[in-house]
Amino acid sequence: MKKTELIDKLSECSVLPKTQTKACVDTILTALTRGIVSGKGVEIRGFGSFYRRHKKARIGINPKTKARTQVEEKFMPFFKPSKTLKEVVNRD
Repeated sequence: MKKTELIDKLSECSVLPKTQTKACVDTILTALTRGIVSGKGVEIRGFGSFYRRHKKARIGINPKTKARTQVEEKFMPFFKPSKTLKEVVNRD
């Protein structure tokens, strides 16, 4: 599902017009992003946790050319689904 599809679906299920629904979705995504960037993370009970993980510097290899290159350390966003979400996804 794309962001626009999410906005359309939420707008259909609520009494808010699409412009206000878009503003709400943007606000939620901004809050999630800020929580992840801050290092505190964001936990949504029954859905999962968003946080950032540190990746150490390493030597990477280009699979095509076999050339070795230095990959700098960085932070990556990470999502850990809740037990409830895992159960819902794995239902038959």
